[in-house]
Amino acid sequence: MTQPRIRRNEWQVLVAPALGSWTPTLSVSVVVPAYDAGRLLPTVLAGLAAQTYPDHLLEVVVVDDGPGALVLPDVRPENTRLVRPRQGWGRANACHAGALAADGDVLHWLDADMLVERHEVEAQARWHHLLDHVVVLGDKWFVDPGPVLALTPQHVYDAVGRDGLDELFGDREPHAWVEEVYDRTDRLRLAGWNALRTHTGATASVGAGLYRESGGLDVDLRLGEDIALGSRLAHQGAVFVPDAEARSWHLGRTHVMERRDRVNAYNDPFLAERAPSLRAKRHPGRTYRTPYLEVVLDAHGHAADAVTAAVDAVLASTLHDLAVTLVGPWSTLHDDRDDVLGDAAYDVRVVHTTYADEPRARLVEAAPTTPSDAAFRLVLPGPHVAPRPPALEKALLHLEHTHEGLRLVELDDGTQVRIERTAAVNRARRLVAPGEHLDDVVHEVAGARTMPAKRAGFGPSADVRPRHYPRTGGPPVDGEEAWARIRKTFDAR
Repeated sequence: MTQPRIRRNEWQVLVAPALGSWTPTLSVSVVVPAYDAGRLLPTVLAGLAAQTYPDHLLEVVVVDDGPGALVLPDVRPENTRLVRPRQGWGRANACHAGALAADGDVLHWLDADMLVERHEVEAQARWHHLLDHVVVLGDKWFVDPGPVLALTPQHVYDAVGRDGLDELFGDREPHAWVEEVYDRTDRLRLAGWNALRTHTGATASVGAGLYRESGGLDVDLRLGEDIALGSRLAHQGAVFVPDAEARSWHLGRTHVMERRDRVNAYNDPFLAERAPSLRAKRHPGRTYRTPYLEVVLDAHGHAADAVTAAVDAVLASTLHDLAVTLVGPWSTLHDDRDDVLGDAAYDVRVVHTTYADEPRARLVEAAPTTPSDAAFRLVLPGPHVAPRPPALEKALLHLEHTHEGLRLVELDDGTQVRIERTAAVNRARRLVAPGEHLDDVVHEVAGARTMPAKRAGFGPSADVRPRHYPRTGGPPVDGEEAWARIRKTFDAR
């Protein structure tokens, strides 16, 4: 498949075929996590049995998450399987177990309280035939399940087949907060790299390959797993497409609708820890499992004082949510008797000792060749340059506002500082052609900018490095003299 190059999340360049006018080739696995689903599952499977998507390309994997053993009803798609997780519990665990068991090219999540219209799977799948890194978000209304529960599964099947569900439901409620985001962002076309925030898993689909590359669902999460997965998919460069024709009916209200504040209060610390792109959920001064920014510096062959000057300047940034990846020959260090001050590894040992126990430093042997786990990566060309305290925070804030993917900071010696948006780099890596420069593709899908070091807030590391804490001690002085000394110390900075 020739891959279109989508800029940010401007998915309107994709032209999806009209429903019923095309011939699918990709297989779709509908994964239905089923907890306490005996009442609604027959209705849900009846709707899936009436789909327009070809039977030979459609399978349904129902994941029995308890509490009692499920039995598949008679009215169901031809290729329907029941599986059980080997271990664990919860929706994320069940969906992941279903994904591992699925055979389809496309994974389509569908909760066990979602009744779909007959074109729903077809509407979702058509986008995956256009782009291998698309995530499709279905459309849904929240309704009282009573009218369909009063019907037999066969009658539900018949109603779906004749497009008769709309007449069954009276009062209906939209997915209000999602619709608000759609209205504000022209249905995510203007959402840029933040489109992931509307990734709700009740009815969404993703290519199986993209799912695996993202690392899949975090099975340790009990709530919020859909947003966490959305963040992982976005990190891989996914394009998020909301499809109003992928229609479904949510049979009942959700936990979020009933207890939104409590759900968000529970989810926020879990999402903050795992999803660096959801920075609004993080708090200044905190250190998280996955940093917002990774700074890479190769220490090979450099004097210890130069390296520590650069690293200390980075760690003293007003942006605390970062980690330094320090590249060096750390494995060459040994504890054999040696001339301590004349040791050939003197500089390596000093740098290693300085940062071995620093929680925001990662000491590695080789420069990373794969995209960062952080939302952004900054690569210093050497220890001779470092950011001034506010420079990193300002640079990333500018990138967040512009949605650009690459910032090059030009130094007087001709070298450059690189700041990369990981999502844009990952998308560009999927699209770059042989002989094409990756930066050109990043510029095409996200935008790039070059600026001089002074404007960007970078300077010689020896000048930027923070001073040591001021000395204290000595004979006591009165309060006014103490304040005068303190003011003098800080004025000198």
